[in-house]
Amino acid sequence: MSDHIDPVKLDRLAEVAVRTGVNLQPGQDLVITAPMAALDLVRRITVHAYKAGAGIVTPFFNDDAITLARYEHAPDESFDRAPNWLFEGMAAAFKGGAARMAITGDDPMLLAGQDPAKVARLSKATSIAAKPAMGPIVGFEVNWNIVAYPGAAWAAKVYPDLPVDEAQGKLMDAIYAASRLEGDDPVANWAAHTATLKERVNWLNGQNFSALHYTGPGTDLMVGLADGHIWKGGASPALNGVTCQPNIPTEEVFTCPHAYKVDGTVAATKPLAHQGSVIEDIAVRFEAGRIVEATASKGEDVLQSLLQTDDGASRIGEVALVPHSSPISQSGTLFYNTLFDENASCHIALGQCYADTIEGGSELSPEEIKQKGGNQSIIHVDWMMGSDAVDIDGITKTGERVPVMRGGEWA
Repeated sequence: MSDHIDPVKLDRLAEVAVRTGVNLQPGQDLVITAPMAALDLVRRITVHAYKAGAGIVTPFFNDDAITLARYEHAPDESFDRAPNWLFEGMAAAFKGGAARMAITGDDPMLLAGQDPAKVARLSKATSIAAKPAMGPIVGFEVNWNIVAYPGAAWAAKVYPDLPVDEAQGKLMDAIYAASRLEGDDPVANWAAHTATLKERVNWLNGQNFSALHYTGPGTDLMVGLADGHIWKGGASPALNGVTCQPNIPTEEVFTCPHAYKVDGTVAATKPLAHQGSVIEDIAVRFEAGRIVEATASKGEDVLQSLLQTDDGASRIGEVALVPHSSPISQSGTLFYNTLFDENASCHIALGQCYADTIEGGSELSPEEIKQKGGNQSIIHVDWMMGSDAVDIDGITKTGERVPVMRGGEWA
């Protein structure tokens, strides 16, 4: 671990991830995935998990050098395969009641020098293989959580003008602040923050809008909302009855758009870091829910291959509202990491919807979810389209307009 990463802050992050994030229950197993660079955080999470009464903690690690070795030396057919057995094992763990924690902190540019076609093939193969393990997550069947570790390569990308050690320390401080860990009682911080998010959720659910209309520079977008859509945000109970905080940090309230009722244009307000490429100045046009035109000033080939992943990749499965005054936005930092950047700005996600954002979604078949407007895909990629220049109106069932956001703030 870098000497510049405050061990006290790292330990507090680990404790809050276990107690507030995943809210691990006595006797419950925990499955963790993490980059090898985050070993110190995983060790601390494991300590807090066992203190909370964990049954078995099982970590799975990835490593940058091992990942690159595959791209540099593996036979071509390797890129159409993924370890199905691993994801089937994880699925079995979740069916047996295990909780899930993911640690992000990889080098966002790790695959920048690799063949984009191989990157896309491997990503698709992995997404298909991972479906059994992802099902319980997108269906919110188990308590889960994602937190971040300030990996050296990630820190160097965020703060390129600093020596790596200092960059890691600064990124740790930024993660700490964004994760609301400051002060005497971070658990109380999170309770208060969740209460604020719930007020927004309750108001939006009470309005029961049929659509949202976004206007701003390069954006004139009508997003129909799924039949029986539910707004969510902050801590929520999973189907196993455990209330967890899936994302630390989080500033969003979100719901399910109608995959076939999105029309107009939208321009991204931040770059999107995706699989080693930074895609800049995304601009797309929707017709009847599908993206029919897409451009980017940089990384357009990556964007196009993403949209062609499967039938649902060019439609959206999530729409999220975040005020421009969110702490992450106000930090002025571009994190090149979706967990953080999506919480700086209103965003939409290409691909898979979350079943729990449709009323009774956990009881519905994929076909029934589709009939209500929920999108199906093997991808789920968020990108940012909010700013202080974007206004949003809610459209009621009778066609009236209700201000939701003005200048990027709650109206």
